[in-house]
Amino acid sequence: MLAHLIEFVSNHYVLSGLFAVLLALLIVTELNKGGKSLSSRELTALVNSDGGLVVDVRSSKDFASGHIVDALSIPYDKLVARMSELDKHKAKTLIVVDAMGQHAGTACRELKKAGFNAAKLGGGIGSWRADNLPLVK
Repeated sequence: MLAHLIEFVSNHYVLSGLFAVLLALLIVTELNKGGKSLSSRELTALVNSDGGLVVDVRSSKDFASGHIVDALSIPYDKLVARMSELDKHKAKTLIVVDAMGQHAGTACRELKKAGFNAAKLGGGIGSWRADNLPLVK
């Protein structure tokens, strides 16, 4: 199987090169769509300077079990309907936090479409916990 792949690539190097370039462009485009990914340290600095607001898009149950201090809970499935609640925070960067990073990119896209400056916590609340940072209940 690998020999066939190598033979194909060597016989069709232009096609293979074009595929690799298009794949790389697709990956870069998809990664940039969800907004900037912040580390736990960057999130903390932004919130402490009063330039950011944490928006937790996990379920209400998950939020209640532990969340970042002063985070606003808006479950992912209710984000579009409740976006007007965020209008008073347009001057700040909204930092979207989810469980492991699976919904944050999509939520950031929705917020950007609505005119907000949005970023996401890379790795979600899981990375926050991994960095041994505090959660409140």
